[in-house]
Amino acid sequence: MARIRLVVLISGNGSNLQAVIDAIESRQLDADIVSVISNRKSAYGLTRAENAKIQTTYVPLGPYRRHDCTRDAYDSDLADLVKSFDPDLVVLAGWMHILGPSFINRFTRKLINIHPALPGYFPGINSIERAWYESKINKLSKTGVMVHYVVDEIDAGEPIVTEEITIDPNETLEELKIKIHNVEHRLLVSAINKIINEELT
Repeated sequence: MARIRLVVLISGNGSNLQAVIDAIESRQLDADIVSVISNRKSAYGLTRAENAKIQTTYVPLGPYRRHDCTRDAYDSDLADLVKSFDPDLVVLAGWMHILGPSFINRFTRKLINIHPALPGYFPGINSIERAWYESKINKLSKTGVMVHYVVDEIDAGEPIVTEEITIDPNETLEELKIKIHNVEHRLLVSAINKIINEELT
């Protein structure tokens, strides 16, 4: 079987992207990243991709807003761009933009996202912060990370892999973030490997 083709969408630092790049370079992952796309020009993940000799594209939403275009128009054009790379899998790795049906429906069972919470908990943004505050207010003792297929409902798609993380009552928010991000890096690679292995069988 040919190596799986990945397109990775990012908005920021790109540490999860780096985890995938490192896993490919160390042969833990039988895949190629054929393109990295960002909706933010300043995203450091673009530099990570360029350092790894990966093709990059910056696709801002601003021009669509300035020309009174709909979000559907942006999502549709973005989907066309992603499709042009003929990906086997599209990975949202810190992509801070809610995608609508005109994008999602083009990649059924081929679009995955990493979310720093367990299934059914803290959908949307600031998930780590919300879990940490819940640990202080309501004694929440655990949170987690999941990688899931993307559907129209935010962070509600079928989980591919999950991992529980204990919240230490004495740890700071920054300490919890570091702990969660370290799990994210490992779990994203595990999820991609799981998908590859399922394709093989």
